[in-house]
Amino acid sequence: MDILYLMILCSVSLAAVFLVVFIVYARKGQFEDDESPAVRILFDSDEIREKEEPGSNENDDEKGESKKIEEKSE
Repeated sequence: MDILYLMILCSVSLAAVFLVVFIVYARKGQFEDDESPAVRILFDSDEIREKEEPGSNENDDEKGESKKIEEKSE
């Protein structure tokens, strides 16, 4: 009978630990975005990289600015 009390105590304490961990991560915003991971798998990895890479646009802007500077100097 003593083992039954021990098992109940262990299971309740484990449940309390999981509840505290869940509350902490819920406050940090871990569970805010639940739609995009499900949609992300539908796209090719190349399409995702093109959308996420703002660096390619910055390089184009820098080239365009250098062309403007060259045109002004001429």
